[in-house]
Amino acid sequence: MNRVDISVEGIETPEWAGAAETFTVMVCDALRCKNWDVSVLFCADDFIQELNRRFRNKDEPTDVLSFPLGEKIIEDGVERYASGDIAISLETLRANCKTFDIAEDEELRRLLIHGLLHLKGFNHATNEPDEEMLLLQERLLSEIEYAINL
Repeated sequence: MNRVDISVEGIETPEWAGAAETFTVMVCDALRCKNWDVSVLFCADDFIQELNRRFRNKDEPTDVLSFPLGEKIIEDGVERYASGDIAISLETLRANCKTFDIAEDEELRRLLIHGLLHLKGFNHATNEPDEEMLLLQERLLSEIEYAINL
């Protein structure tokens, strides 16, 4: 069974955090992840900007960052996979929604998928829609029907 831990930094815990957790588990299942532990942090731009500066040498906020861990652990005799952490700025998410004229619910689901794909080992060189990872991201977004209702 896949598990997701939701936390927040610099913001209040959103009412929809439980739904985001459920959706993230659904994506893990769709990606055939087995016994994954994933941490998802929702934050503001200033916090993600500091992460982006420290770990990517980019002194600007971004929408999503992934930090793969990739460690196997044994818990109660069961092998689990500590996949890593995902950080999502809700401020940048909302800005994306205005820029691209999309619903916040859709963008949140997209960013959760995006972060998980990075933890799974996928990467992209650009943000062009024909990148393999981004094609898979959009396919999963359309196939996994679940409303988070921001």
